[in-house]
Amino acid sequence: MCPLMLNFIYRRVGEEPMKTIDKTVRVLDALTETNGARVAELADRLEMPNSTVHAHLAALKRHGFVRSSGDHYALGLKFLFYGGAVLYGNSEYSLLDSKVTMLAEETGERAQFITEQNGRGFYLYAETESDTAVQTDVRMGKIVDLHPTAAGKAILAHLPRERVDEIIDQYGLDAYTEHTITDRDELLAELDRIRERGYSVNDEERIPKQMAIGVPVLDKLGEVVGAFSVSGPAHRIRNEEHRARIISLLLGTANEVELNLVYQ
Repeated sequence: MCPLMLNFIYRRVGEEPMKTIDKTVRVLDALTETNGARVAELADRLEMPNSTVHAHLAALKRHGFVRSSGDHYALGLKFLFYGGAVLYGNSEYSLLDSKVTMLAEETGERAQFITEQNGRGFYLYAETESDTAVQTDVRMGKIVDLHPTAAGKAILAHLPRERVDEIIDQYGLDAYTEHTITDRDELLAELDRIRERGYSVNDEERIPKQMAIGVPVLDKLGEVVGAFSVSGPAHRIRNEEHRARIISLLLGTANEVELNLVYQ
């Protein structure tokens, strides 16, 4: 966050810089979760004074991070600039967009790519190319827990054990459905199976009646970059022929990306 913005907020609300950053991030998170809101609504949600929320919003608006219509505030387009810098400025990610589109086209299902940051899963790409593909709450930039998703489990399976323990300790293993793995030992055993067979399965663990297959992508040092996944209605993914084709496409796609990462 730029020093000028921090100084502006600091002068308005008299906070220490680190506390200012924390509160600004909370305001941005609330704007994201609500898809925009009024000052009073944000103040109630965040349990902050109206004046404090308004000061943070005013500073964010001055720098293009927030836009407003009257008393209603929403995220600004400045975030697209930073998002583009992340996606297109990282050679590891530049290969992925076309691969996700190809997976969606070839399978007739929804395809996505997730990477891990700070113990959470971030959707970098999500694509639906077929009328039969199921629309879900997934979108670029969405943040999810790793343990109930196919791509997330594929990532966890290729992180060091101590890192997996840290993530579980920090975020827990919340139940999203009756099928979510919420026991540490059970999850660790599942991660062992994923490493052995090369792919992960989410069988109605995050969304009822939805199933997904995930495959990790490793860099030239063998460290996990992220994971592709293909998801759809459980009854379709359980079809042996369809499922086998999805697994084959995912494994082949991940292998192609890994080769590009090695030789680029």
